[in-house]
Amino acid sequence: MRTLHTTLAWVAEGTARFGKAVADLDEAAYGAPSLLPGWTRKHVVAHVAANARALRNLMHWARTGEPTPMYDSPEQRLADIESGADLPARWLTAWFEESAQLLSYAMAELTEEQWRAEVLTAQGRTVPASEVPWMRSREVMVHAVDLGTGIQFADLPEEFRAELRHDIVAKRGSDAVPTVRGSDADLTAYLAGRPYTGVTTPEGSPAQPLSPWL
Repeated sequence: MRTLHTTLAWVAEGTARFGKAVADLDEAAYGAPSLLPGWTRKHVVAHVAANARALRNLMHWARTGEPTPMYDSPEQRLADIESGADLPARWLTAWFEESAQLLSYAMAELTEEQWRAEVLTAQGRTVPASEVPWMRSREVMVHAVDLGTGIQFADLPEEFRAELRHDIVAKRGSDAVPTVRGSDADLTAYLAGRPYTGVTTPEGSPAQPLSPWL
């Protein structure tokens, strides 16, 4: 079962993995397709950087009590990603690094009581602020794989993968997830709607892909 302590640790680990993956990307490598349909690596990095800024809004909400939505609108969220994807490689890397550091500072400021404050996600869910590190750990871990630079789901912490599978099934709905077999890393990729191998039905047939999640 995840705790605030474990999710904060996953944020730190995922941020480090993601940062290492983008650190050496030049302009051409940044512009290459990611594992997400229609997105280059630049889109993925811009999304993760904008997400850090959005989650920092929730930290401000929890610390001050002042309602601060993640995004002004869904249109603004998409516009931020597209504008970020147009940045030169070094600027985009700098944006990711700065936004991640500022979010880390914001998380470090919260008291035990403030972590219990309720905030509103972009999907309209009311959650305690302590849910934010879990939300961020999913972003940096899963999208580190999406960059397509060699990081695989098997490289992510086993406990994180288990929590991610549980979370995805809960959000997709158990009726929408077929019964399949495979290694836990492959099952995690499958449930997340990412490229996978070795996932089959109980009868041994190849599993039908799911739509991308997150």
